[in-house]
Amino acid sequence: MTTMLPVVAAALVDGDGRVLVQQRPPGRAMAGLWEFPGGKMEAGETPEQALIRELREELAIDVTAACLAPACFASAPLGERHLLLLLFVCRKWSGVPVPLEATALQWLRPVALHRLAMPPADRPLIGLLEALV
Repeated sequence: MTTMLPVVAAALVDGDGRVLVQQRPPGRAMAGLWEFPGGKMEAGETPEQALIRELREELAIDVTAACLAPACFASAPLGERHLLLLLFVCRKWSGVPVPLEATALQWLRPVALHRLAMPPADRPLIGLLEALV
């Protein structure tokens, strides 16, 4: 039986239509790859609650559930588990994103994301973001 790993992520979109991606730090799985900010859901959390917590922990920004629009999902094997990645689009937050856990941040137009080294689950989301943003 496969264990599901539910993960939430945000496509933070600025006023110029650029999306924020962060670089995974050394010493972690998939180090150096670029990803959408977010993380694992904890027991008892809704996807929105988990994403609000993760964005505060990773980027020092505050988001309300009303500003999170469900966008798409990705499904991919991840070792012994199976990743279910829920992507939300967010266009409004308070604070300025800073990389508290990531090596670096970049604001890029969705078409530019194709050039980045990204985890397998994130790649299929790029085309959907191009249509949304």
